[in-house]
Amino acid sequence: MSETLAAVRAEFTKVRGIRSTFLALLLFVPLSLGVAALDGWSAKSAIESDSGMLRDGFTAQQAGLDGILYGQLALIVFGVLVVSTEYGSGMMRASLLAVPLRGRLYAAKLTVTAAAALLVAVPVTVAGYLVTQAALGPHGASLTDPGVPGALAGAVLYLTLMSLFAAGIATAARSAVVPLAVLLPMVLAGSQILSVIGATKAVVRYFPDRAGSELLTVGTHDAVRGCVVLLVWTVAAVAFGWVRHRRWDA
Repeated sequence: MSETLAAVRAEFTKVRGIRSTFLALLLFVPLSLGVAALDGWSAKSAIESDSGMLRDGFTAQQAGLDGILYGQLALIVFGVLVVSTEYGSGMMRASLLAVPLRGRLYAAKLTVTAAAALLVAVPVTVAGYLVTQAALGPHGASLTDPGVPGALAGAVLYLTLMSLFAAGIATAARSAVVPLAVLLPMVLAGSQILSVIGATKAVVRYFPDRAGSELLTVGTHDAVRGCVVLLVWTVAAVAFGWVRHRRWDA
């Protein structure tokens, strides 16, 4: 147990010490809160000017969670860099000398990835919601409105699982290039574009980000399905990453 805890502490030290990884984690805060504020201000302006610019189905409650959908990009980058930085720099060999058991090392990296994501996701998710409501002014909603607490908790779970999913993919790829080239476009626009195309609309519901987004949808009835789908993707990515990590020739 002490060796496992030592491995986890070492991974936390690496996160703080490797600038790119730490900056990716920190970037989640201003990105999420910035988008949350912009969403609130733009929605308030659209409501008061009666410009018809509000998207269909707009609610103040759901708007409070929209910033997370953009902020998650930073946590995906973080999840990728936690692993890929060591493969790219050759540090993985030194890590394996310090922690010869590959399963322990991999588990420590995943633990740190999940813990760090959870640590920032909880306060930022709640703060982002409150920032949006403050920006909406008299049109804002309450933190305790029906469906909101569950969606906030779902958002935290979603962010944590997406970080682990990214870490698993990065371990399997042993680099940052391919995971980032695939995951960022998919999350930013790919899934949304495919969801409006008839031929792919049914399939895209089972993409990790698309299914997982049900977790942070206020009043949804598909949260359980979305959670299960995202969990399956995450477990598969982590398992595939473990197979690749175990077979890597250091």
